[in-house]
Amino acid sequence: MLQAVDSAERARWMGLLARAPLAMLQSWAARRPETAFTWLRRPETGLVMVRARAGGTGSKFNLGEMTVTRCVLRLASGPGGAVGVAYVQGRSSRKAELAALADALLQDPASRATVREELVEPLRARLDAEAARMQRKAQATRVEFFTLAREAGA
Repeated sequence: MLQAVDSAERARWMGLLARAPLAMLQSWAARRPETAFTWLRRPETGLVMVRARAGGTGSKFNLGEMTVTRCVLRLASGPGGAVGVAYVQGRSSRKAELAALADALLQDPASRATVREELVEPLRARLDAEAARMQRKAQATRVEFFTLAREAGA
């Protein structure tokens, strides 16, 4: 029987899997044994509306559409097999499949620690390093404005 997974924790790993480079997911999949699963929803590509807020806090508005691929699968480990879900940006059916497979395996107590060690933690480190690199790059272009106060009577 599957143990309940904290929804906040699952949201974090699903976010990481959605942003994972396809090459990293494929490398992980190549190193592990083949996992049997059944499709509940095969990968399909469509559009989603992206909404935003003016200034981050203003009124919502439709920013535009984005291409997304989604799929749902169930591990073949009996009728109570974990269900993996993935929504990934773009048209990569393989990326969606691997992300959903990782999601399902992370819900299974028997494979959770291994998948965290082999995929999630290296992925988190890579994405954090990339974010830090982008932050340093943006910081290098920062311009600081200052004013000089005039003394009275000058």
